Amino acid sequence: MAGIDGGPRGRIVLFPLPFQGHLSPMLQLADVLHARGLAITIVHTTFNAPDPASHPEFTFVAVPDGMHDAVGAPKDGIGKILSMNAAMEASGCVRDALASILAAEPRPACLVIDTSLPAVQKAASQLGLPTIVLHTGSAAVVRLFRSYAMLHDKGYLPAQEHELNKPVKELPPIRVSDLFDPSKYPNQEMANKILDIATETTTNSSGIVINTFEALEIPELEALREELASSGVNVFAIGPLHKLSTIGDASSLLEQDRSCIEWLDKQAEGTVLYVSFGSVVPVHRDDFNEVAWGLANSGKPFLWVVRHGLIIGSQDTELPDGFEKTVESRGKVVRWAPQQEVLAHHAVGGFWTHNGWNSTLESICEGVPMLCRPFFGDQLANGRYVEDVWQIGTLLAGKLERGKIEQAIAGLMEREDGTTMRERAKELKMKVVMCLKNTGSTQLAADKLVDHMLSL
Repeated sequence: MAGIDGGPRGRIVLFPLPFQGHLSPMLQLADVLHARGLAITIVHTTFNAPDPASHPEFTFVAVPDGMHDAVGAPKDGIGKILSMNAAMEASGCVRDALASILAAEPRPACLVIDTSLPAVQKAASQLGLPTIVLHTGSAAVVRLFRSYAMLHDKGYLPAQEHELNKPVKELPPIRVSDLFDPSKYPNQEMANKILDIATETTTNSSGIVINTFEALEIPELEALREELASSGVNVFAIGPLHKLSTIGDASSLLEQDRSCIEWLDKQAEGTVLYVSFGSVVPVHRDDFNEVAWGLANSGKPFLWVVRHGLIIGSQDTELPDGFEKTVESRGKVVRWAPQQEVLAHHAVGGFWTHNGWNSTLESICEGVPMLCRPFFGDQLANGRYVEDVWQIGTLLAGKLERGKIEQAIAGLMEREDGTTMRERAKELKMKVVMCLKNTGSTQLAADKLVDHMLSL
């Protein structure tokens, strides 16, 4: 879909947050825009830099390395994000990069940023370049993160132990236990700041792209559009991006072990439990051992992703003594897997997940029911929606114990509740198929987004 003269219809600049769960959706969005005739420039950090060779159709501009040291210092995600923004603002490197891009033809119509990059938005504003934000979570979580002033005013936060099961009546089906509570974070000020940043960047933008689809979050999207209308912020539900895009897993920062696909090919249909806690979530050694023996004792075939750094305080991810002998060929353990391909495989019948939004959405797209063990942030709300709203999974709450894990796996993989969840998951999968048709809601939203970008 080229311009009148055969060239691009316009140019769009995108700046992703350099973490796997944020980088992949941004590159997928870039691919969607490129397919609609737009030239694409990706500005990126040297930390977790994307591979230009994997995306030859895009132009890549690296921000100078001065930011890398600042990013490498803090160990936690929030600290890295705040340090990154401070480094970019202090050095002026992003402003310089954007100024160079603006001096070339065709001049970019706008800049798409992650909601956690206010320093980039500030630099763009100084240069007169409009911004659109990409929120890599659900519409429900956008609303939730914009509601923290209310949550404090109404007394839901700081959370009290005896009120953890209390419903947040303003944001059903959320409970107090599903809230990211800044008071529990080692640096409460930093935790509050990261929430404020997402609200600030969205309000200061001309639009927000959300990696979701209309049929999945009808009331949440309606409420969000109403809330943002007064700020002049347009809402575009353009998901699932990994299905709309042709990129798929090509943006993975970790090397994928494809031997797991050959192993899955030998398993019976719908019998395998896929287990992955994502690219960031850490677990304690005791919990790791309980997961291992819960899987071993379940008697079910499983594919388990045990990445480097999964266990807190250790790079050693050695499996418990006797584990491999117990499971033999019934279990497969890999460092990293091509997750989208795994979930689409006929042998996979369930997904034990941390409920990061990308993982949750990928499971929905393939009609795979979930065993939910959220750890922090938006994962908590995602798990609640999976269990209570979409009813395509069950939460594994409380202390991890191998006996409880065995029962949860049995419930998901072989009992009547699991069968019912599987049927609902297949129905939701069909709604994904519908939204991706030529006249589907996601395709129409992508077209509207392009028109909006070129009008800025």
